[in-house]
Amino acid sequence: MAQEPGMQEAAPAPAPHASTELSDLATLKALAQPRRQRILQHLTLHGPATSASLARELGLNTGATSYHLRELARYGFVEEQPEADGHGRERWWRAVPGDRRFPPRSRQSAEMRLVMDELNHHAYAADLELFEKAQARTQTQARTGADEDPWADAFPYSRGSIRLTLPELHAFFEEYIALLNRYKRSDTDTPDGARTVLTRLLAHPAPDNDTGAGAGAGAVSEATPHGSTADDDTEASHNRKASDPT
Repeated sequence: MAQEPGMQEAAPAPAPHASTELSDLATLKALAQPRRQRILQHLTLHGPATSASLARELGLNTGATSYHLRELARYGFVEEQPEADGHGRERWWRAVPGDRRFPPRSRQSAEMRLVMDELNHHAYAADLELFEKAQARTQTQARTGADEDPWADAFPYSRGSIRLTLPELHAFFEEYIALLNRYKRSDTDTPDGARTVLTRLLAHPAPDNDTGAGAGAGAVSEATPHGSTADDDTEASHNRKASDPT
C-alpha cells in the first residue's frame, strides 16, 4: 500500500519525548500493513533482529521480510543497527521509539479513516492476543505446580469512569503520556531484573442515553494491582499514542 521507492524520503527520528503526528496517508498505509505491524511488534518486544530471523519467527519468507523492513525504514519506524553494536556484517534492524500520534477523527479524510480503522483493528487484536498469552502462561504454571513466577503479580488492572469535558480528557491523556515518559530510560540505565512492560490506555464515551444517574459528584478511581471499579461516565480522546512503534 506504500508509495513506490524513491517517491518519499524517510523522516528523521524525533527527539526523545517529542510527539509527531502521522497525517500523511502513504505513511499510515505503510504502517497499517498487517505483516509490518507484526514485524514492529516483534522488534519492540524482543529487540533487534535480522530479516532472516524475523522470517523464521513470523513464518514469512526472507524476501518479503526484507521488503517490509525497507518500507518501515523509509517511513522512520525502524532503522538499521550500526555494525559498531557488535553484529558484524549482518544487517540487524531495530524499532525506532517515539511518541507517534494520529490526527483526531474529526480531521481525518474518508480514505484516512478507512486506513485508521484497519490499523486499529489489527493493533487491538494483537494487544489482546499478547495479554491472553501472558495470562495463559501464569495459569499453566499454577496448574502444573511449577515454581510461581514473581511476575505473576504483574497484571495491574483498573476499570473506572470519570466525568470530563473533552478538553479535560485531552489533558488527562497528556498527563498519562507524561507519566509513561517519566519511567522511560535507556538500556544502560535499566536495572537488573527489569522487564519490558506493555502499557495500553483505552478510553471511550459512555452510551449517549446515559444520564449519569447514581453517579457521584466527582471522579471515582480505585486502582489496585488486581482490578478496580468506578461509577462515573467518561468521554474519550480521538488521539491514539504509541510510545513504542507497535
